[in-house]
Amino acid sequence: MRYVAGLDGGGTKTAVAVADESGEVIAAFESGGINYNGQDEASIEASLRDMLGRIGEAAGGLDRCAYLCIGAAGVSNPAVSARLTAKVRESGYAGGLLITGDQETALSGAHESEYGMILIAGTGSICFGRNERGETQRTGGCGHLIDDEGSGYAIGRDLLSVLVRAHDGRLPETVITDLVYGKLGLKSVRDIIGYVYDPARSKKDIAALAPLLTQACELGDPAALNIAQRSAASLAELVAPVADKLALQTGALAMAGSVLLNNVYIRDAFLKQLQERYPEITCITPKKDAANGAVLMALNRLREAK
Repeated sequence: MRYVAGLDGGGTKTAVAVADESGEVIAAFESGGINYNGQDEASIEASLRDMLGRIGEAAGGLDRCAYLCIGAAGVSNPAVSARLTAKVRESGYAGGLLITGDQETALSGAHESEYGMILIAGTGSICFGRNERGETQRTGGCGHLIDDEGSGYAIGRDLLSVLVRAHDGRLPETVITDLVYGKLGLKSVRDIIGYVYDPARSKKDIAALAPLLTQACELGDPAALNIAQRSAASLAELVAPVADKLALQTGALAMAGSVLLNNVYIRDAFLKQLQERYPEITCITPKKDAANGAVLMALNRLREAK
């Protein structure tokens, strides 16, 4: 019996699934992050050695793992992909290897197929699709400084922006002010400025404010409802070029990420806007996660190699 393994490399942790040739998952676990944008070389090497060791235990020997698929952020950069490949080989794995973007493994898991579209709105935002001719298209995912509209980071930033504008009198008073102050334990705009521009502040800290939008919308706050509408429009904007260029104006779009799955105001507005433009697209929640998507991709490559 031969086995395959799929890795979903996140910013702080990696989800791993190991399956036999029939596709039955025999082991699943988590280990450290393998993102070169967030971890140093030593920690990535340690995480890979831990994961490969545990994959070997599950398969009855690492040499019995015939194919490994890793989905990770940043691997569109050839240098990052080459470094990750080298580390995998140095860690003792000699079998088949596919390193690809985490949006591809997420797509495969969501649809249980390598074809279709997925829209991910978490800390960042991205839409990715592949049609049955093998053509791919991606929109978004260019980082919080120039992109990621409709994401958790963008929502957090917009909440902070509303707070300071309301303080100045550029906007009417809003419940967002007290919600943000309460969440952060701060009392003034001066405190907010210090918080935001602290060198230790990360985009995840800003994105962590996004759930406050739901609370503000529930209270009927106009500024919050406006953020929800704008976020939904930004997400629908991501889908349009993918659907049009790949001729995927019918079929299913998988929705993933905390923004779409947890904020009903954004999700409902997004669904309405999308259906107005693409009435034949059906939106679904992912069938499986990205680690299982990586397993599917590994199995497909193993079967192609026969």
